[in-house]
Amino acid sequence: MRYRSTNGKAPEVSLGEAVVRGLAPDRGLYVPERITVLPDSFFSSIQNMSFVEIAFRVACAFFGEDISEDELRTMVNESLSFDCPLVQVEGNISSLELFHGPTLAFKDVGARFMARMLRHFSGSGTLNVLVATSGDTGSAVANGFLGVDGIRVFVLYPKGKVSPIQECQFTTLGRNIIAIEVDGTFDDCQALVKSAFVDDELNALMRLSSANSINVARFLPQSFYYFNAYARMRAEGRADNLVISVPSGNFGNICSALYAVRMGLPVKRFIAANNANCVFRDFLCSGNYEPRPSVPTIANAMDVGDPSNFARIWDLFGRDIAALRSSVSSVSYSDAQIGETIRETLDRCGYLLDPHGACAYRALREGLEPGENGVFCETAHPAKFKDTVEKITGKEVIVPDALKAFMGGVKQTVPLSPDYYEFRNYLMSKI
Repeated sequence: MRYRSTNGKAPEVSLGEAVVRGLAPDRGLYVPERITVLPDSFFSSIQNMSFVEIAFRVACAFFGEDISEDELRTMVNESLSFDCPLVQVEGNISSLELFHGPTLAFKDVGARFMARMLRHFSGSGTLNVLVATSGDTGSAVANGFLGVDGIRVFVLYPKGKVSPIQECQFTTLGRNIIAIEVDGTFDDCQALVKSAFVDDELNALMRLSSANSINVARFLPQSFYYFNAYARMRAEGRADNLVISVPSGNFGNICSALYAVRMGLPVKRFIAANNANCVFRDFLCSGNYEPRPSVPTIANAMDVGDPSNFARIWDLFGRDIAALRSSVSSVSYSDAQIGETIRETLDRCGYLLDPHGACAYRALREGLEPGENGVFCETAHPAKFKDTVEKITGKEVIVPDALKAFMGGVKQTVPLSPDYYEFRNYLMSKI
C-alpha cells in the first residue's frame, strides 16, 4: 500500500516511510491511496467476534499488504489487553467506554499499536518521537512507548492547561520520556512539532517521527472502536439507524470513524461534539475554514483551534461540503452546559461523565431523531478530571488504583517558550 499527502505536493511513500516520517515534506498528512471495503460476511457475523478479533481483521485490511498476519496479530494482542464495554445510559443512548486501558483514556489503543509499529519499522539508531498534547495524548503515548528500545519520546504540553493527574502520567516517568512544558497553548505545541518535521537541517541530524494523530499508525487503529461499537449494538439488536457522537478536538478519533464507514461500517451519521473551540462546527455552517487560537475549557483535551485531521476529513470527502454535511454534524457546548450535563446525568441516570464525554452525550440527547439508536464515546475516566468533576457534582470521585500509581512520582520537565528556535536548539543539544 502506498501513502500520499493530503497536500498533494510530496511523493507517495510506503507504510514504513509514512509511519516513521509522521508528516509529509509538504506539511500534508499521509493517507492511504485506497480504502479496502470489508465483505458483508464480516458484518453479518461481527456480533460473535471479540474486540481483539475484530481489530485484527480491520488491521489486516489497513496494513496487511505491508506486515505479516502473525506480526499484526501480535501487535493487536499487545495493544488490546483490555475491553471497551457498551453501557446503556438511558433509553436508546449507550456509552462506549474507551477508558479501560493503562492510562484510562481512549488513546491507549492507538498509542500502544503505534509504538509496536514504529519499533517494527524504525531500523537501527535512535528514533526521536515528538508529540504535542492537550491532555490524554501525552499520557497514552508516554506510557505506550515507555522503555521501548531505540525510541526517545518528547512530550510537548501547554503549561497549566492539563489536569494534574494527566500531567503526572507523562512528567514522572523518566527513562526515555522527556516532558517539555511550553508556556503557551496546545496549538503552539503542535506548531513546534510540525515545524520540526519540515526543518531539513534538523531532520538531517536527528531521526524524527510523530505520535500525534497526524501519524497514520496512531489514527487508523482508533477505527477499531467503531467496529466494536457496531458489534456490541448488533448483539443487542439495536444497530439499526446507528448514530455515533464523538468528542472532537484534533479530530483524529472521528476521522478514523469516517474511514471505518468507507470500509463498509453501517453507521447512519456522526456528530462531532465540540467545546467552545468550535472551528469545525463553524465550518459546516459557513463553508469557510477559519482556524483561530484555542481557548481553555474544562474539556481541555478538546482545546484545539486548528485541528490537524480536518485535512484528512476534507480530503476523504473530496472537498465536497455537501457530502461532508450529509455524514457529519457538529455542535458545541460552553463550560456551563458541560457542567450542567455532568450533574444532571449523574442525578437522573446514576452515570458519571467526564467533561469530554458530556459533550458527546448531550449532543445525542438533543440530536437523536425518532427511530435512531445512539452511542457516544466516553473517552476518559472522570477521575482524570477529579477536581473539576467534584466541583460540579459536589460528590467525591473515586480514583482508580491505575491512576493513583502515577501520583507519587516526581515531576521532571523542561520549560520552554513557544519560540521554534528555542525548541530547535534544545533538540540539537540532545543529539
